[in-house]
Amino acid sequence: MVERRPLLTLLSHLVLVLGIVIVAFPVYLAFVASTHTRDAIVQVPMPIVPGGHMVENYVGALTGTGSTQGSAAPVGRMMWVSLVTALVISLGKIAISLLSAFAIVYFRFPFKKLVFWLIFVTLMLPVEVRILPTYKVLSDLSMLNTYAGLTVPLIASATATFLFRQFFLTVPDELVEAARIDGAGPMRFFKDVLVPLSQTSIAALFVIQFIYGWNQYLWPLLATTTEDMYPIVIGIKRMIASGDAATDWNIIMATAILAMLPPALVVVLMQKWFVKGLVDTEK
Repeated sequence: MVERRPLLTLLSHLVLVLGIVIVAFPVYLAFVASTHTRDAIVQVPMPIVPGGHMVENYVGALTGTGSTQGSAAPVGRMMWVSLVTALVISLGKIAISLLSAFAIVYFRFPFKKLVFWLIFVTLMLPVEVRILPTYKVLSDLSMLNTYAGLTVPLIASATATFLFRQFFLTVPDELVEAARIDGAGPMRFFKDVLVPLSQTSIAALFVIQFIYGWNQYLWPLLATTTEDMYPIVIGIKRMIASGDAATDWNIIMATAILAMLPPALVVVLMQKWFVKGLVDTEK
């Protein structure tokens, strides 16, 4: 029988509430700043209740009509670039990882273990390590300021390959034999059996990789030089004016709030699948 301790329950709830406040308060301040004018934000103390310029600021951010001395690129365009980049990176990583794990587990070929460990060793070679040769290759191929340039160098994932490999190793051999008896070829077995069984793992990895692709900063900083190809994270940095020039912090805060919405929406909509995928992976 579980003992009920009201004091301990109250303390745990207070700790949770305190944690929520600490995490949510900066987001609330950013939202408040996005509803005031530029002059109101820089006043001391800064207002802590929403103002009456919310629609004006968000429309200005989406259409790029701000008066800031930094970048005034439309946020709507930057969010589209970030969305395409995040989707291509996440879906590409999942597709390549599924196929590579399928080949490693279910096919026999020379040096199979060596191939797997070579894939796994690439975890020690992130983009930051190979960024200069990668940039040189993309520059020579004229892939700068393109969606391919933003996504192709980030599309492979040794981590996802390893996770799918571990999951495929738990699939009973009886399913393989049953599919073989029914006349199913390798790709049909992959499509009709393995992919449906991997749905929760795919969902969990999609959430992680979508956020990873959406928040990319270093690589897009090198791969993009024109405002029409800025992702949202780069756009926020470019909006900040340098030197003593005035910065439209209300527009920047509105952009920051807009930038948080797609990842938050993905997490909320796929929370059930995400948690289930993590639990299934642990098993």
